[in-house]
Amino acid sequence: MSPAVDGVPVSRNVYADHNATTPVRPEVVAAMAPFLGEDYGNASSVHAPGRRAAAAVDDARDQVAALIGARPADVVFTSGGTESDNTALCGVADALRGKGRHLVTTTVEHKAVLDPAKYLERVHGYEVTRLPVDARGRIDPERFAAALTPSTVLASVMFANNEIGNLYPVAELAEAARRAGVLFHTDAVQAIGKVPVDVDALGVDLLSVSGHKLNGPKGVGALFVRKGVPFEPLLHGGGQERGRRCGTYNTPGIAGFGKAAELAARELPEAAPRLAALRDRVEARALAALDGVWVNGDREARLPNTLHLGFQGLEGETLLMSLDLRGVAVSSGSACSAGSLDPSHVLLACGQDKERARCTLRISFGHGSTEDDADRVAQAIVEEVTRLRALA
Repeated sequence: MSPAVDGVPVSRNVYADHNATTPVRPEVVAAMAPFLGEDYGNASSVHAPGRRAAAAVDDARDQVAALIGARPADVVFTSGGTESDNTALCGVADALRGKGRHLVTTTVEHKAVLDPAKYLERVHGYEVTRLPVDARGRIDPERFAAALTPSTVLASVMFANNEIGNLYPVAELAEAARRAGVLFHTDAVQAIGKVPVDVDALGVDLLSVSGHKLNGPKGVGALFVRKGVPFEPLLHGGGQERGRRCGTYNTPGIAGFGKAAELAARELPEAAPRLAALRDRVEARALAALDGVWVNGDREARLPNTLHLGFQGLEGETLLMSLDLRGVAVSSGSACSAGSLDPSHVLLACGQDKERARCTLRISFGHGSTEDDADRVAQAIVEEVTRLRALA
């Protein structure tokens, strides 16, 4: 018989919250280990230990660049996706404030884009247009193009939504921005390693990525800045990254990020359909076994690993905790908003009321997820929804 906590059966732990963070792969740990031990040199130093560290940074730059189809020289290492997004928005805004003070973004962006936009609006007098979405979280490309004005200096639209999993028409939007003479940034943190990302095919000017979303370490990310894009760094002092992001190199983290990028690029063709099959397996089971269940987001254009479900008459946090007691780790939305009593801003932007927006779960699979994991997640959801509804 399975062990129980407070009368609830506990199964083997299943991790289905890969959009929040991912486990660091053994190959990544191995790539980092030398720079946590004998190769501890500063990558900016000219002696032999420093040169070995610098070589590791250069190798990782090549690996990350290859994953996103960029020139290595256009990859700037940062502390993660949040810094990359802040640097993109504020860096371009600082460089082009003489041209205009208008930004275009959407209502469903990650807070790492929405909050610096608010900062520029509040402190520096920028006007920010936040484009709405429809009930499925989709953006209207024609409305986007119409929002661009002669004073617009930057548009920022995410590649993939971290909560509902929507994939957005970034190439189409970037083309509209280019025709209007507007720079275009995309937050691709949730996309890399799950779907193909190529900066030239997309036509973007800036693109943000993060290491811990693709089985790399936390605390490291990168910003693609296309050659010639006007850009002012956020951090000054030291001259690292050609003056674009100063500060001592996080050599172990960067080396791990590079290895994770290399593995993701190699495995992407197999990973995407495998993850989609796991997602669809849970979706089909939940919809078949339960009434009052719906799928949030665009089911036609979405990440292969992400499923966002709503459950009539239940609090998502209550269901989340019940599943956690069974050893099933999922989430109710963005990890950056965990603990907040406010409903998801993404679901509110989709037109859901607060009550409906609180009745949700996000399931996200990744490297190492199996069919057995998907079946355990589905079974736990069906059983816990049934149990909690009975109690209510």
